[in-house]
Amino acid sequence: MARITAGVATSHVPAIGAAIDLGKTEEAYWKPLFEGYEYVKEWIRETRPDVIFLVYNDHATAFDMNFIPTFALGCAEAFKPADEGWGPRPVPTVKGHPELAAHIAQSLIQDDFDLTIINEMDVDHGLTVPLSLVFGQPEEWPCLVIPFAVNVVLYPPPSGQRCYDLGKALRKAVESFPADLNVQVWGTGGMSHQLQGPRAGLINKEFDNEFLDRLVDDAPALAREPHIRYVREAGSEGVELVMWLIMRGALDDKVAVKKRFYHVPASNTAVGHLVLENKGG
Repeated sequence: MARITAGVATSHVPAIGAAIDLGKTEEAYWKPLFEGYEYVKEWIRETRPDVIFLVYNDHATAFDMNFIPTFALGCAEAFKPADEGWGPRPVPTVKGHPELAAHIAQSLIQDDFDLTIINEMDVDHGLTVPLSLVFGQPEEWPCLVIPFAVNVVLYPPPSGQRCYDLGKALRKAVESFPADLNVQVWGTGGMSHQLQGPRAGLINKEFDNEFLDRLVDDAPALAREPHIRYVREAGSEGVELVMWLIMRGALDDKVAVKKRFYHVPASNTAVGHLVLENKGG
Protein backbone atom coordinates (compact mmCIF):
# COMPACT_ATOMS: atom_id res chain seq x y z
CA MET A 1 0.00 0.00 0.00
CA ALA A 2 0.99 3.65 -0.25
CA ARG A 3 2.39 5.22 2.91
CA ILE A 4 3.10 8.70 4.28
CA THR A 5 6.67 8.72 5.53
CA ALA A 6 7.46 12.36 6.22
CA GLY A 7 6.29 15.94 6.29
CA VAL A 8 7.94 19.19 5.29
CA ALA A 9 6.85 22.65 6.39
CA THR A 10 8.14 25.83 4.82
CA SER A 11 7.27 29.41 4.11
CA HIS A 12 6.63 30.27 0.45
CA VAL A 13 7.64 33.94 0.23
CA PRO A 14 7.49 35.16 -3.42
CA ALA A 15 10.73 37.14 -3.01
CA ILE A 16 12.53 33.85 -2.31
CA GLY A 17 11.50 32.61 -5.74
CA ALA A 18 12.72 35.85 -7.31
CA ALA A 19 16.08 35.51 -5.51
CA ILE A 20 16.48 31.99 -6.90
CA ASP A 21 15.41 32.94 -10.41
CA LEU A 22 17.70 36.00 -10.54
CA GLY A 23 20.75 34.22 -9.12
CA LYS A 24 20.86 36.16 -5.85
CA THR A 25 21.07 33.23 -3.41
CA GLU A 26 24.73 33.99 -2.51
CA GLU A 27 24.11 37.67 -1.80
CA ALA A 28 24.66 38.74 1.81
CA TYR A 29 20.97 39.36 2.45
CA TRP A 30 19.80 36.00 1.11
CA LYS A 31 22.64 33.62 1.87
CA PRO A 32 21.71 32.91 5.55
CA LEU A 33 18.19 31.96 4.47
CA PHE A 34 19.25 29.56 1.73
CA GLU A 35 21.84 27.95 3.99
CA GLY A 36 18.93 26.87 6.19
CA TYR A 37 17.67 24.70 3.35
CA GLU A 38 20.91 22.85 2.61
CA TYR A 39 19.92 19.96 4.88
CA VAL A 40 16.58 19.33 3.17
CA LYS A 41 18.23 19.18 -0.27
CA GLU A 42 20.38 16.24 0.80
CA TRP A 43 17.56 14.67 2.82
CA ILE A 44 15.17 14.69 -0.14
CA ARG A 45 17.75 12.90 -2.30
CA GLU A 46 17.96 10.18 0.34
CA THR A 47 14.24 9.81 1.06
CA ARG A 48 13.21 9.90 -2.64
CA PRO A 49 9.44 10.49 -2.45
CA ASP A 50 7.31 9.19 -5.28
CA VAL A 51 4.56 11.74 -4.66
CA ILE A 52 4.32 14.98 -2.70
CA PHE A 53 0.90 16.10 -1.50
CA LEU A 54 1.60 19.82 -1.36
CA VAL A 55 -0.69 22.04 0.71
CA TYR A 56 -0.52 25.71 -0.27
CA ASN A 57 -2.71 28.72 -0.90
CA ASP A 58 -3.41 30.39 -4.20
CA HIS A 59 -2.75 34.13 -4.30
CA ALA A 60 -5.65 35.29 -6.53
CA THR A 61 -4.11 33.51 -9.53
CA ALA A 62 -6.28 30.44 -10.11
CA PHE A 63 -9.11 31.71 -7.89
CA ASP A 64 -10.57 35.14 -7.15
CA MET A 65 -13.63 36.73 -5.57
CA ASN A 66 -15.82 34.98 -8.13
CA PHE A 67 -14.79 31.47 -7.07
CA ILE A 68 -13.43 30.69 -3.60
CA PRO A 69 -13.02 26.98 -2.80
CA THR A 70 -12.12 26.22 0.79
CA PHE A 71 -10.24 23.05 -0.21
CA ALA A 72 -9.28 22.47 -3.86
CA LEU A 73 -7.66 19.20 -4.93
CA GLY A 74 -5.65 19.16 -8.16
CA CYS A 75 -6.51 15.97 -10.09
CA ALA A 76 -4.91 16.82 -13.44
CA GLU A 77 -1.91 15.23 -15.09
CA ALA A 78 0.01 18.53 -15.18
CA PHE A 79 -0.07 22.04 -13.74
CA LYS A 80 1.75 24.93 -15.43
CA PRO A 81 3.51 27.68 -13.44
CA ALA A 82 1.19 30.68 -13.25
CA ASP A 83 1.76 34.17 -14.59
CA GLU A 84 1.39 36.30 -11.46
CA GLY A 85 1.75 39.59 -13.31
CA TRP A 86 5.41 39.46 -14.35
CA GLY A 87 5.42 36.24 -16.36
CA PRO A 88 5.54 32.62 -15.14
CA ARG A 89 8.51 31.59 -13.03
CA PRO A 90 11.17 29.73 -15.07
CA VAL A 91 10.45 26.41 -13.36
CA PRO A 92 9.25 23.06 -14.70
CA THR A 93 5.63 22.14 -15.17
CA VAL A 94 4.32 20.19 -12.18
CA LYS A 95 3.37 16.62 -13.05
CA GLY A 96 0.46 15.27 -11.03
CA HIS A 97 -0.75 11.81 -10.02
CA PRO A 98 -4.39 11.71 -11.22
CA GLU A 99 -5.05 8.17 -9.96
CA LEU A 100 -3.95 8.88 -6.40
CA ALA A 101 -5.62 12.29 -6.44
CA ALA A 102 -8.94 10.75 -7.53
CA HIS A 103 -8.62 8.12 -4.81
CA ILE A 104 -7.95 10.81 -2.20
CA ALA A 105 -10.96 12.79 -3.43
CA GLN A 106 -13.21 9.75 -3.11
CA SER A 107 -11.94 8.93 0.36
CA LEU A 108 -12.03 12.49 1.77
CA ILE A 109 -15.46 13.27 0.37
CA GLN A 110 -16.84 10.03 1.79
CA ASP A 111 -15.30 11.10 5.11
CA ASP A 112 -17.42 14.28 4.89
CA PHE A 113 -14.79 16.75 3.65
CA ASP A 114 -16.34 18.82 0.86
CA LEU A 115 -13.61 19.25 -1.74
CA THR A 116 -13.53 21.15 -5.00
CA ILE A 117 -12.00 18.89 -7.66
CA ILE A 118 -9.78 20.83 -10.08
CA ASN A 119 -8.90 19.35 -13.48
CA GLU A 120 -7.21 22.46 -14.88
CA MET A 121 -5.20 24.92 -12.78
CA ASP A 122 -2.00 26.95 -12.97
CA VAL A 123 0.05 26.97 -9.77
CA ASP A 124 1.64 30.09 -8.33
CA HIS A 125 4.59 30.81 -6.01
CA GLY A 126 2.76 29.24 -3.07
CA LEU A 127 3.54 25.86 -4.63
CA THR A 128 6.61 26.49 -6.81
CA VAL A 129 8.77 28.31 -4.22
CA PRO A 130 8.75 25.33 -1.79
CA LEU A 131 9.68 23.01 -4.65
CA SER A 132 12.56 25.30 -5.63
CA LEU A 133 13.81 25.55 -2.05
CA VAL A 134 14.00 21.78 -1.73
CA PHE A 135 14.87 20.63 -5.27
CA GLY A 136 16.82 23.60 -6.61
CA GLN A 137 16.55 24.32 -10.33
CA PRO A 138 16.08 20.98 -12.15
CA GLU A 139 14.89 20.62 -15.73
CA GLU A 140 12.04 18.50 -14.38
CA TRP A 141 10.72 18.08 -10.85
CA PRO A 142 12.03 14.69 -9.66
CA CYS A 143 8.71 13.44 -8.32
CA LEU A 144 4.97 13.79 -8.87
CA VAL A 145 3.05 16.47 -7.00
CA ILE A 146 -0.62 16.67 -6.01
CA PRO A 147 -1.55 20.33 -5.37
CA PHE A 148 -4.00 21.01 -2.55
CA ALA A 149 -5.07 24.65 -2.35
CA VAL A 150 -6.58 25.99 0.88
CA ASN A 151 -8.39 29.30 1.14
CA VAL A 152 -6.54 31.37 3.74
CA VAL A 153 -6.84 34.61 1.78
CA LEU A 154 -10.52 35.54 1.91
CA TYR A 155 -12.86 35.27 4.88
CA PRO A 156 -13.78 32.70 6.16
CA PRO A 157 -10.77 30.34 6.14
CA PRO A 158 -11.05 26.81 7.57
CA SER A 159 -10.22 26.31 11.23
CA GLY A 160 -7.01 24.79 12.45
CA GLN A 161 -9.02 21.87 13.79
CA ARG A 162 -10.62 21.26 10.41
CA CYS A 163 -7.19 21.26 8.77
CA TYR A 164 -5.72 18.91 11.37
CA ASP A 165 -8.65 16.52 10.99
CA LEU A 166 -8.29 16.65 7.22
CA GLY A 167 -4.66 15.60 7.60
CA LYS A 168 -5.74 12.53 9.55
CA ALA A 169 -8.33 11.66 6.91
CA LEU A 170 -5.68 12.20 4.23
CA ARG A 171 -3.47 9.60 5.86
CA LYS A 172 -6.32 7.11 5.85
CA ALA A 173 -6.90 7.85 2.17
CA VAL A 174 -3.26 7.41 1.17
CA GLU A 175 -2.84 4.20 3.15
CA SER A 176 -5.84 2.65 1.38
CA PHE A 177 -4.32 3.24 -2.06
CA PRO A 178 -3.06 -0.13 -3.35
CA ALA A 179 0.13 1.00 -5.15
CA ASP A 180 3.48 0.94 -3.34
CA LEU A 181 4.21 4.67 -3.07
CA ASN A 182 6.39 6.76 -0.77
CA VAL A 183 4.28 9.86 -0.12
CA GLN A 184 5.29 13.04 1.67
CA VAL A 185 2.92 15.78 2.81
CA TRP A 186 4.15 19.37 2.70
CA GLY A 187 2.50 22.27 4.50
CA THR A 188 3.45 25.72 3.25
CA GLY A 189 2.81 29.38 4.02
CA GLY A 190 3.43 31.61 7.02
CA MET A 191 5.06 32.41 9.32
CA SER A 192 4.16 35.73 10.96
CA HIS A 193 3.61 38.52 8.45
CA GLN A 194 1.21 41.28 7.54
CA LEU A 195 1.23 42.93 4.15
CA GLN A 196 -1.06 45.91 4.66
CA GLY A 197 -2.41 48.45 7.14
CA PRO A 198 -0.75 50.01 10.18
CA ARG A 199 0.84 46.69 11.22
CA ALA A 200 2.42 46.01 7.80
CA GLY A 201 5.78 44.33 8.32
CA LEU A 202 4.80 42.72 11.64
CA ILE A 203 7.02 39.80 12.69
CA ASN A 204 6.50 37.98 15.99
CA LYS A 205 9.46 35.68 16.71
CA GLU A 206 8.05 34.53 20.04
CA PHE A 207 4.76 33.38 18.50
CA ASP A 208 6.50 31.73 15.55
CA ASN A 209 8.81 29.66 17.72
CA GLU A 210 5.97 28.71 20.04
CA PHE A 211 4.08 27.49 16.98
CA LEU A 212 7.06 25.41 15.83
CA ASP A 213 7.37 23.85 19.29
CA ARG A 214 3.70 23.02 19.56
CA LEU A 215 3.38 21.73 16.02
CA VAL A 216 5.85 19.01 16.94
CA ASP A 217 4.82 18.20 20.51
CA ASP A 218 1.36 19.65 21.13
CA ALA A 219 -0.45 19.49 17.78
CA PRO A 220 -3.93 18.47 19.06
CA ALA A 221 -4.09 21.51 21.35
CA LEU A 222 -2.53 23.78 18.73
CA ALA A 223 -5.26 22.76 16.30
CA ARG A 224 -7.85 24.24 18.67
CA GLU A 225 -6.34 27.73 18.59
CA PRO A 226 -8.89 30.22 17.16
CA HIS A 227 -8.24 32.28 14.07
CA ILE A 228 -8.20 35.51 16.05
CA ARG A 229 -5.01 34.48 17.86
CA TYR A 230 -3.19 34.00 14.56
CA VAL A 231 -4.35 37.42 13.38
CA ARG A 232 -3.45 39.20 16.62
CA GLU A 233 -0.11 37.51 17.16
CA ALA A 234 1.11 36.67 13.65
CA GLY A 235 -0.55 39.30 11.46
CA SER A 236 -3.35 39.08 8.94
CA GLU A 237 -1.42 36.63 6.75
CA GLY A 238 -0.22 34.53 9.71
CA VAL A 239 -3.39 32.45 9.44
CA GLU A 240 -1.63 30.62 6.59
CA LEU A 241 -0.08 28.52 9.33
CA VAL A 242 -3.27 26.44 9.62
CA MET A 243 -2.08 24.74 6.43
CA TRP A 244 0.86 23.26 8.33
CA LEU A 245 -1.70 21.44 10.49
CA ILE A 246 -2.83 19.37 7.49
CA MET A 247 0.73 18.11 7.15
CA ARG A 248 1.00 17.46 10.88
CA GLY A 249 -2.30 15.63 11.07
CA ALA A 250 -1.13 13.23 8.36
CA LEU A 251 1.89 12.12 10.43
CA ASP A 252 2.37 9.97 13.52
CA ASP A 253 1.50 11.44 16.91
CA LYS A 254 5.22 11.29 17.73
CA VAL A 255 7.65 12.31 15.01
CA ALA A 256 11.40 12.69 14.58
CA VAL A 257 12.52 16.28 13.96
CA LYS A 258 15.22 16.07 11.29
CA LYS A 259 15.53 19.81 10.71
CA ARG A 260 14.23 23.00 12.29
CA PHE A 261 15.06 26.41 10.87
CA TYR A 262 13.80 29.92 11.54
CA HIS A 263 15.00 33.14 9.92
CA VAL A 264 13.96 36.78 9.73
CA PRO A 265 13.48 38.62 7.58
CA ALA A 266 12.90 37.43 4.03
CA SER A 267 11.40 40.46 2.36
CA ASN A 268 8.93 41.47 5.12
CA THR A 269 8.22 37.96 6.36
CA ALA A 270 9.48 35.47 8.93
CA VAL A 271 10.57 32.15 7.42
CA GLY A 272 10.06 28.82 9.15
CA HIS A 273 11.03 25.33 8.05
CA LEU A 274 10.61 21.85 9.52
CA VAL A 275 11.45 18.35 8.31
CA LEU A 276 9.54 15.69 10.23
CA GLU A 277 9.72 11.93 9.80
CA ASN A 278 7.36 9.25 11.00
CA LYS A 279 9.17 6.93 13.38
CA GLY A 280 8.81 4.04 10.99
CA GLY A 281 9.45 6.10 7.86
